[in-house]
Amino acid sequence: MLDLTYPPIILAAKTGFRLLGQRFDLTGTEHVPRKGGVLLAVNHVGYLDFIYGGLAANPSGRKVRFMAKREIFQNAVGGPVMRSMHHIEVDRGEGLASFRTAVDYLKRGEAVGIFPEATISRSFEIKDIKTGAVRIAAEADVPLVPVILWGTQRIFTKDHDRDFSRGKTIAIRVGEPLRLSGADPVAETAELRARMSTMLEETIAAYPAAEQPPGSWWLPARFGGSAPTPEEAARLDAEEQRRRAEARRAKAADS
Repeated sequence: MLDLTYPPIILAAKTGFRLLGQRFDLTGTEHVPRKGGVLLAVNHVGYLDFIYGGLAANPSGRKVRFMAKREIFQNAVGGPVMRSMHHIEVDRGEGLASFRTAVDYLKRGEAVGIFPEATISRSFEIKDIKTGAVRIAAEADVPLVPVILWGTQRIFTKDHDRDFSRGKTIAIRVGEPLRLSGADPVAETAELRARMSTMLEETIAAYPAAEQPPGSWWLPARFGGSAPTPEEAARLDAEEQRRRAEARRAKAADS
């Protein structure tokens, strides 16, 4: 693919990381192959995860084409930028087109990124995940590489103010590739979720203790933080979905 905007955007992002004094703890990046199709399954804790998630493949010289919700592509500024980087538009109401595009990209040897939780986890733990990642990887016959991000939620996430203060650590852990048959997407998705959950626990344990003291809002409740429990997070998600549905109905009634 012709990439005119992706390289300068990567350079600008890295410059921003340096200006913010961010420290990166990258492990396992050797698990991303240097060539050939590969699907990266990334956990979702903040709005900037698609920026930081791409760093998992950067040491391998790969540019990741992320699957992202169509609302971003409808933005007057974000849309042209996303399309110029060959990211993949996802319509949550009709996912077949994005599924086919992702499979096509992978068969052409691209690195594709997907957030299998679909939405940001308010508990910062791994939510129930969709079978799409497993089905895409199996259809394209490519390895599925789990990736865990930690620390990005401290910058910009749901229900909290943005915080671009200096000196934060961003942890990126890349796991061993999974080779999936697709014969039982539900079981293989459960395997992916279990792998990502274990990686997340390891990442949290290795994160600088001075940066996540007990009671931290960005730390899961079972690790001593004050983040919502998965059950509380699910309730908040349901309330958010209800409000959005009501807003859509009101907008439709006014039009």
